[in-house]
Amino acid sequence: MDDATLICICDDEEPLRAMLAEYLEKNGFRTVQAHDAANLRETLGSCEPALLLLDINMPGEDGLSVLRSLQGEERAPRIIMLTAAGETVDRIVGLEMGADDYLAKPVDLRELVARVRAVLRRSSAKEVEDPQAAEGRLPFGKTWLDLEAAKLYDRDGKPIPLTAMEFNLLKLFAKNRGRVLNRDQILEGAHDREWDPFDRSIDIRISRIRKKIEHNPSKPVVIRTVRGLGYIYDPE
Repeated sequence: MDDATLICICDDEEPLRAMLAEYLEKNGFRTVQAHDAANLRETLGSCEPALLLLDINMPGEDGLSVLRSLQGEERAPRIIMLTAAGETVDRIVGLEMGADDYLAKPVDLRELVARVRAVLRRSSAKEVEDPQAAEGRLPFGKTWLDLEAAKLYDRDGKPIPLTAMEFNLLKLFAKNRGRVLNRDQILEGAHDREWDPFDRSIDIRISRIRKKIEHNPSKPVVIRTVRGLGYIYDPE
């Protein structure tokens, strides 16, 4: 990421677009704007933004439809959804469809810049091969995971006890770096039993994992909770 990074803002509210554009430009980004889905496609046809701020509830074709149409495109930008404060279902659907993050309206401008930079940072990190990952070794906080041996080690190379389910969970998070996973996805992806909406076993297991990998388990930074949505593995 550099100071010339281009951000596209797609929202039908002109005052909001102008406010977001002004603040992003003050923080070193370039911006382009679109007022609806059709205008966005015209814009994407003439430039290649690194990131798209996409309103979910636009008149006509909505943001989720746009998000779906962009999936699989070779030069599709990273996407942060703009949602109303109570639109939990839309957030979950958008994240499951491949959006990188979301921001609730009214948008906090400092949070906006922080999330934009975080998404771009993750995007850049994915483009650089991690030599440890190539060897089947992945960093998890104060530990590293050996995928081939299915073992967890501290930084001195001493093994840390790990159950089969805990290994499956760490492996699942590693495969979905930077993506929010809800409990249903975690239970299914870790090959556990059928999901019960009142089941807290995943929370208990993640709490145990945090005690092994986090420097401060009470303030986790490696596997974080996204309130109302699930968990995210984001070592950056």
